[in-house]
Amino acid sequence: MKNSNMLVIGITSRALFDLEISHEVYKNKGLEAYRKFQISNENQPLMPGKAFNLVKKLLSLNFVKTGKRRVEVILLSKNSADTGLRIFNSIDHYGLDIKKAVFCSGMSPHNYAKSFGAHLFLSTDSEDCRLSLENGIASAKIMPSSSVSFEDSNLRVAFDGDSVLFSDESQLIFNKKGLEAFEENEKNLARLPLSGGPFKPFLLELNKIQRQFLQSECPLKIALVTARSAPSHERVIRTLREWNIRIDECLFLGGLNKTEFLKAFKADIFFDDQIENCLATSKAVTTGHVVSI
Repeated sequence: MKNSNMLVIGITSRALFDLEISHEVYKNKGLEAYRKFQISNENQPLMPGKAFNLVKKLLSLNFVKTGKRRVEVILLSKNSADTGLRIFNSIDHYGLDIKKAVFCSGMSPHNYAKSFGAHLFLSTDSEDCRLSLENGIASAKIMPSSSVSFEDSNLRVAFDGDSVLFSDESQLIFNKKGLEAFEENEKNLARLPLSGGPFKPFLLELNKIQRQFLQSECPLKIALVTARSAPSHERVIRTLREWNIRIDECLFLGGLNKTEFLKAFKADIFFDDQIENCLATSKAVTTGHVVSI
């Protein structure tokens, strides 16, 4: 049964754990060798993957204040149940509160994200993410990176604006006609709210959690980190006001590289649709690429 009172996250095993050695066995020696490798090592915990610390912080929201469960994480894996036992053993080893899982024996698990009512789907596979976005679920490919986790008890989530929180309507003008036409359009439409993008529903769910706390005590911080600057800032501010959304920090960077700003914010995850931005920021913070559909 879907729980409408909780934030539901679907995540693949390769996003949660480091399965690169196992994957090399599969690529070089085939499925049967992979199966034997995982079974022979099923009591050897996997190392954390790129989204591990994010998941840990998400689950920690369940123990703040009243102990009320606010987040549920569901494992969605291409492994079989046989090879997936090592993954569940690793979940138990790290004390992660993940009880539900789907093992698809080589097939894409993205369809089950919708079945579980997920608000976010994280994978290392671009096609899985694209198909999940087509199903109306905020989805992002976790980028390979050398990023480190920040020692901060708060969960910090950062978003790009256009084509992520907002629709691509303004981005298309920029792409086709350039910065001057984009800024003129945004200035003229400053009082007309932008349409929601693929991550608006996820943002709304995060905001529901924020509203359970005083702002000064909230363990969840949200930032908008956008290439926009004046005069295109006004439409964004008015849009968030119209949505009745609280954003803790809004950074209007005028096209500057976002990496140092995300490090300063101590982002646990940053979502952006531009691959160039993702390649840059993933060197410093965990980054989710919002693929085109």
